[in-house]
Amino acid sequence: MAGENVSVVFKLYCLTVMTLVAATYTVALRYTRTISSGDLYFSTTAVCITEVIKLILSMGMLAKETGSPIRMKNAIVEHVFCSPKELLKLSVPSVVYAVQNNMAFIALSNLDAAVYQVTYQLKIPCTALCTVLMLNRSLNRLQWFSVFMLCGGVTLVQWKPVEATKVQVEQNPFIGFVAIGIAVLCSGFAGVYFEKVLKSSDTSLWVRNIQMYLSGIVVTLLGVYMTDGEKVIEKGFFFGYTPWVCFVVFLASVGGLYTSVVVKYTDNIMKGFSAAAAIVLSMVASVLLFGLQITFTFMCGALLVCVSIYLYGLPKQDTSKLSRQDTDKESKQKLIDV
Repeated sequence: MAGENVSVVFKLYCLTVMTLVAATYTVALRYTRTISSGDLYFSTTAVCITEVIKLILSMGMLAKETGSPIRMKNAIVEHVFCSPKELLKLSVPSVVYAVQNNMAFIALSNLDAAVYQVTYQLKIPCTALCTVLMLNRSLNRLQWFSVFMLCGGVTLVQWKPVEATKVQVEQNPFIGFVAIGIAVLCSGFAGVYFEKVLKSSDTSLWVRNIQMYLSGIVVTLLGVYMTDGEKVIEKGFFFGYTPWVCFVVFLASVGGLYTSVVVKYTDNIMKGFSAAAAIVLSMVASVLLFGLQITFTFMCGALLVCVSIYLYGLPKQDTSKLSRQDTDKESKQKLIDV
């Protein structure tokens, strides 16, 4: 917990929302890329619209935080237009996140949602490594053990590829795995980098988000131009958009911001349960929607991943108290000896 007393009902509410957002986003995105009827939309435009919506929502949250539109305007002018260095600093994670989001579309176009959910948990060891290197933190033995267990679980999941009988589009699992690998690296680096920037000053989280999303809009627009520029000019920016595609964009926009807000009311164990529950929900949805054929090795690998997530989130033992107790015992023993 983050030092705030909240009810068990609210904790369960946070857990439920985080789980549903994570599971529903991957399943819905997979559905729009493989089964949904109609013309296929441009994934680059979806990523760009997501950044625009996140910017609007962050500005709304900043207005609520500052108390008035005038104060919000002054904060934006001070920290955005009058601070080009800060804007440039936040352009680094915005570029990385843009790559990550585009990789998610590529991965879920070639891999099942359940496979994606399990494999994407490799972001945990990647984030742990970046935390050690960039923030000079340390991991205890149990955390290192859980990291290796997670890697072993992901290896089992990939050992014998599962098949989805209801997916008729052509897929390339190798491209999907490469895309997940890039997304995992981007997630680990960008998350730790953004945390380091946040802790380096007292600037508001929403101001930092606005700085990042402004850069993100520019980067994603360049991505649209470079990847699908001619097709977008010919067919339109919103070509192929359906209610399902809009739902995916909505989840991508609101989900990340909402999760970042409610995470402060939960602990690592609850986040671990959320990730494990999202994997289970994705597996059930994949069986029902995509005809996923679950194998024994896949089940074993998914179970290992879920257990490793739980172990990684267990609170560290306070060694300072233990060392103090040991010192007191030693001093008492010396008095007895005397």
